[in-house]
Amino acid sequence: MQRRLLSILPLLCLLTCAAPVHSQVSSSQIDALFPAGLKSSRAPGAAALVVYNGRTVFRRGYGVTDLRTRQAIDEHTNFRLASFTKQFTAACIMLLVHDGKLRYDDRLTDIFPEFPAYGHSITVRNLLNHTSGLQDYEDLLLKQYPNMPEEKIPQIHDAGVLKLLEQQTTAEFLAGTRWEYSNSGYAVLAMIVEKISGKPFGQFLQERIFTPLKMKNTLAYEEGKNKVPHRAYGHTWKDNAWHETDQSPTSAVLGDGGIYSSIDDLAKWDGALRLHTLLTEAEMQPALTPVQPADGPAGFPDGKPVKYGFGWFLDPYQGHKRMSHDGSTIGFLTTIQRFPEDDLTIIILANRTDGDPEVLALKIADLYLAKEKAR
Repeated sequence: MQRRLLSILPLLCLLTCAAPVHSQVSSSQIDALFPAGLKSSRAPGAAALVVYNGRTVFRRGYGVTDLRTRQAIDEHTNFRLASFTKQFTAACIMLLVHDGKLRYDDRLTDIFPEFPAYGHSITVRNLLNHTSGLQDYEDLLLKQYPNMPEEKIPQIHDAGVLKLLEQQTTAEFLAGTRWEYSNSGYAVLAMIVEKISGKPFGQFLQERIFTPLKMKNTLAYEEGKNKVPHRAYGHTWKDNAWHETDQSPTSAVLGDGGIYSSIDDLAKWDGALRLHTLLTEAEMQPALTPVQPADGPAGFPDGKPVKYGFGWFLDPYQGHKRMSHDGSTIGFLTTIQRFPEDDLTIIILANRTDGDPEVLALKIADLYLAKEKAR
């Protein structure tokens, strides 16, 4: 019996020890991709997470949360997600569809009867995939205060966005005919969540997503109503110095970009997406199906083509299936890059605006995808 075990051991070693060699990427390889400027203890920085084959293989903070306390950024630091938020807003809508309380083909005027007639052609699906044609609320807001410096304009909330849109008589284009990225649509989606659920948007997020997933420090920030724990403040480089630039007139809108979270909590979100904890694989399919506008392929005004589902860009990367989203707002830049067939996720959250987290995340992805290709 002992001889048999001794003869089997070398074979077991070959199977268990040699198999991971092709896919190993060291922390030092990843760390080397981050620029030296991010690693200063006297400047804002970033937090990064890499999850591979269901395991956190890299988790690191760089720089400080703010220039007043110079608290080091770590895995618990909460950053404003900006448009990264949209996947959570979309998930709220999908949960209401799961509950049988809402349909993707429900029209805006079905939900808000007081909405102008142009809303009759706009469906929930149009709002989710950016084919609604709603006017940009940021442009509408600035028109209300034509001679006022932007920093003096009072903050608008999701309800205020809905009210602004109700004051319009037309959309930019007929719903479903074109694709145009719309923050307005996601602010309206937050109000739909409130109307259908009977609960504030932030409360619905907590009860249906954050609490079940034990994302204990993630929240939709509302000044005067809650506080962001372990908060990072946004910064901009100007006149050869860093300046705290944390809030703008649109920073109080929740549905399009108001969530704060950390890489620690977002690892749990990534796990829920992988394991279909909140929504089944079938229920997630609409979110992962690229929209096909009636007037031709979806794309940005500069002609760059794009594939978009519900809160996710779906453009492949170097032949690899990808679901991703960036976030950009005053003082913050964020990205999530998921490669579901490669079981790879990269998340970077920054409280400074002098870099490109997506470019950095894809450099990290290259390390893993190249290893996979070599196998």
